[in-house]
Amino acid sequence: MKRNFLCALALVGLGVFSPLSAQSPAEEVNPLMGNISHMLVPTFPTVHLPGGMLRVTPERYDYTQEYVGGLPVVVTSHRGSSAFTLSPSTGPEAAALERMRYDNEHIHPYSYEADLADGGIHVRFAPSWQSAIYELSFLEGEQPSLSLRSRFGSVRRVGDGYGGDQRLSNNVRVYLYLESDTAPAAEQELRERPNSAALRLVFAPGTKSVRLRYGISFISVEQARSNLLREQEGFDLEGLTARAKAVWDETLGKIRIEGGTPDERAVFYTSLYRILERPVCISEDGRYFSASDGQVHEDGGHPFYTDDWIWDTYRAAHPLRTILFPETEEDIIRSYLRMAEQTGEYWLPTFPEVTGDSRRMNGNHGVAMIADALYKGLDVDAEKGFAYGKRALREKTLAPWSGKKAGWIDRFYLEHGYIPALRPGEEETDPNVHDFEKRQPVAVTLGTAYDEWCLSRIADWLGRGDEAAAFRQRSLNYRNLFNPQTGFFHPKDAEGHFIEPFDYRLPGGPGARDSYDENNGWVYRWDVPHNIPDLVDLMGGPEPFIENLDRTFSEPLGWNKRDFYVTMPDHTGNVGQFSMANEPSMHIPYLYNYAGAPWKTQKRVRQLLRTWFRNDLMGVPGDEDGGGLSSFVVFSMMGFYPVTPGLPEYDLGSPVFRRIVISLPGGGTFEILAEGVSEDAKYIRDASLNGQPLKEPRFGHDALKNGGRLVLHMSDKPVR
Repeated sequence: MKRNFLCALALVGLGVFSPLSAQSPAEEVNPLMGNISHMLVPTFPTVHLPGGMLRVTPERYDYTQEYVGGLPVVVTSHRGSSAFTLSPSTGPEAAALERMRYDNEHIHPYSYEADLADGGIHVRFAPSWQSAIYELSFLEGEQPSLSLRSRFGSVRRVGDGYGGDQRLSNNVRVYLYLESDTAPAAEQELRERPNSAALRLVFAPGTKSVRLRYGISFISVEQARSNLLREQEGFDLEGLTARAKAVWDETLGKIRIEGGTPDERAVFYTSLYRILERPVCISEDGRYFSASDGQVHEDGGHPFYTDDWIWDTYRAAHPLRTILFPETEEDIIRSYLRMAEQTGEYWLPTFPEVTGDSRRMNGNHGVAMIADALYKGLDVDAEKGFAYGKRALREKTLAPWSGKKAGWIDRFYLEHGYIPALRPGEEETDPNVHDFEKRQPVAVTLGTAYDEWCLSRIADWLGRGDEAAAFRQRSLNYRNLFNPQTGFFHPKDAEGHFIEPFDYRLPGGPGARDSYDENNGWVYRWDVPHNIPDLVDLMGGPEPFIENLDRTFSEPLGWNKRDFYVTMPDHTGNVGQFSMANEPSMHIPYLYNYAGAPWKTQKRVRQLLRTWFRNDLMGVPGDEDGGGLSSFVVFSMMGFYPVTPGLPEYDLGSPVFRRIVISLPGGGTFEILAEGVSEDAKYIRDASLNGQPLKEPRFGHDALKNGGRLVLHMSDKPVR
């Protein structure tokens, strides 16, 4: 039975790992990096195993909060709150619900430890994939109690333990089975709110500690118990912690680095840890519950994955997985094809979650994942990928944040090759368009042109020349919105006229959604990753292309910061008009490579890493999105980046470390040596790949996956 690395570990049990090496990548991770946000959502210090179904994060918004609201049991979605909570307390009349101050907190990917209630309770925690252990220690002489809560469901005694369920959206439930190593002296049912349930376990006075082990499931309480017993024996917190750490060391150790400062190493491994939170494997003993049809399915030996925001992750997180864990990436794509079938619509998902595809953001970038995987040699069903991708683009509306069937603007796009913008004061006429999210006409046109290029790549793979040619022609639709007078992509009305007057910095509405999406026209000016040479030509050649790039990084915001960020809260992490805080910007610093100025890419990438990604509480510039933004950091610190998912190649940047060794499936390695690299020596003087001079600032995927050595000689002066 075929299993991939990340999910196989969950199914073979524990105690199979080799001793830890002297160097521990897991110890270099700082889960609190970015836990205070610059504007919107912070990062989360999640404790979990790579791709694990069971995740927890402290029950608070960010590090500035004084209290935690109980102990988390399982977070069912990225950015979600815990489905159940455990509230420990002391004293015979202890409050049923207590916010607790926390102190002396220590968070690692594999463990959590803290003092609660001003030192009255000490908590330790360790995860497995579908189960976990808590230990609660109390001051001598106290009478401890513990309240187990379901926020929208039930809790009850089940045999020698306790079971519960909680309803999520779309008729999905998460189930719990919990056991205690110490029998309570009394049990009390609590009814605190409608539709919620709680069970209070009161322990004998003088009880010094209680260990709780539990399993979770999306199938049943019985399956939660099975998951627990498969993964654990006894209440061995220390053993579970050690084994969780071993898993993280092995997984993060797929990339070994030498050199760099301690803070740079922490930024690198923390970013890699963030990428490995999602998607999550929800196969349980070879079965999984699918929200796409509300049924339990056999997984057929291929683990089922979900919880992935593809708009963010297709750009670099999935390409990184094709390098490190190609079998996992195959199973992820296979899962998304199953979702398309189970809905009955046969549309590729866009934001697959435990509760189904939430159809957020814009575009249908699952086709990019499939095209990228195919051309990098992965085992992917190209026929289904092409069919379901094509149906998503043709049958589902292109209107952002909508899963409705195609409507008026979709017919307009097919006929005219662009999404029409509304003129100032013009009323919306398409009911598919979300009141807040708007049409996002330029963003949707550019994103769809890229998706259609990806479809052309899949059609080429299948030998369907006519369809490939048709989609390749449609992938040029970005030209329909290019304004040759300004050199920007500019919204047009339904009559084909550019909207005037127009400000590319603040083009109207929250997040520029009247024209773009979350970023302004300066960012979307570069959103043609599939045909950069043509973009160079549209702008008049290499020199004006470089001048326009330079202006992007130097143009003032145009408004004071308060007014700008009130309108553009996602457009943070600025260097000029460039926004490091949002995924559509990630490829932009690498575009100098396409106009004969790779030294400017090298300088810019290092500037962005140094400025916006730091080993501290505000060390991430924007919404990190569970690996979407962190993947830029991992690639860029290694010295290369996948500018165009769907093309099996990588653009060179500027590595931070003097040596990087990537462990490849099958036992080979790809090594990057940056001779003489330092903070100042960021420029590549010359490069060779497997002993042969590298004539262009890029290299192919085959050279990486087959193993080899990339040698870069670094300099503190640009090589023009």
